[in-house]
Amino acid sequence: MTRELLEGNYAMAEAAVRAGVEAYFGYPITPQTEILEWMSHRMPEVGRAFLQAESEVAAINMLYGAACTGARVMSSSSSPGVSLMMEGLSYIAGTELPVVLIDVVRGGPGLGNIAPSQGDYNQIVHGGGHGDYFPIVLAPASVQEAIDLTVLAFDLAEKYRSLAFVMADGSVGQMMEPAELPEMRPVRKERPDWAVTGAVGRERRILSSIYLNVELEEKTNFRLLERWYEVEKNEIRYREYYLDDAEFVIVGFGTAGRIALSAVRAARAEGIKVGLLRPVTVSPFPAAQVAELAQKAQAMLVVEMNTGQMLNDVLRIVKGACPIEFYGRMGGVVPYPDEILNEIHRITREPVSPDGDPRLRWMQRFTPGRGQ
Repeated sequence: MTRELLEGNYAMAEAAVRAGVEAYFGYPITPQTEILEWMSHRMPEVGRAFLQAESEVAAINMLYGAACTGARVMSSSSSPGVSLMMEGLSYIAGTELPVVLIDVVRGGPGLGNIAPSQGDYNQIVHGGGHGDYFPIVLAPASVQEAIDLTVLAFDLAEKYRSLAFVMADGSVGQMMEPAELPEMRPVRKERPDWAVTGAVGRERRILSSIYLNVELEEKTNFRLLERWYEVEKNEIRYREYYLDDAEFVIVGFGTAGRIALSAVRAARAEGIKVGLLRPVTVSPFPAAQVAELAQKAQAMLVVEMNTGQMLNDVLRIVKGACPIEFYGRMGGVVPYPDEILNEIHRITREPVSPDGDPRLRWMQRFTPGRGQ
């Protein structure tokens, strides 16, 4: 296998094909439309199903139906499109179906723009659809990682009969990098024993998310919770950089984490003992790792391309064990490494308050605009 120069969206689409996806349903929305474009010719080429639906609502319900047959299925969209899918996603979770969805996040709220953002963190990580469910969410920071995590998403979805998201931002979707695609997997012939395949010589199977009997609904919710604890036990993934002797810790995922790594390397060149924790699974979140680092760090800096949505999780986990600061860019603005390096300089040279809201402190010193 050789490395090729690949665009993130096309790479994720081809990775899904090679992972054995059997049916794709989607609707165009920038900055993920290249996924749908690739699938439109690639899926028929390999004898599999592709359909451009009339809307995101239609696409997610087609996905729901196809998933009931036990087939490997997937869709892709971007932030407002995913919002439209939320009811269907909750139905899929309630029916305990394995489904993969790629969300290439853009600036918002509202229609927003087509620039890179991480503003979907709350919508995806904390289950934007109604009810009690827990999605698996993978956050790539490079084209290669986007490929690898797309393949992994199918395996995790099927292992836990769960929703599995690849939450990339527009930078990952649109950038081109050398990367290696996996070998083509054969499409599975067998169907799982829960799938709706036609009741010939057996009792019929019914898949549904409706439980009018409240005790059955409670048992279903309890089963989903037990399964989630298994996911938390087995599937937490993260990357560590320069943390062995770090006195200051940066936490960032996806593109924000990648940019923070450049700043960390520059700070290390200056002799500053700073390290980076980059969550790869933002759900389940590497809570134990964050808590352990908080016991050793003089201060933490959370970096995101939003208003601090992951920051809320870090604050909940750290519980005041060390001071926490925040730096964010919003609405599709991507931070420069120098911006984060300046924040590293600040927290290493000035006392960081252990009290109060780090988001408010950030707002007081930050002026929106590229020149920061």
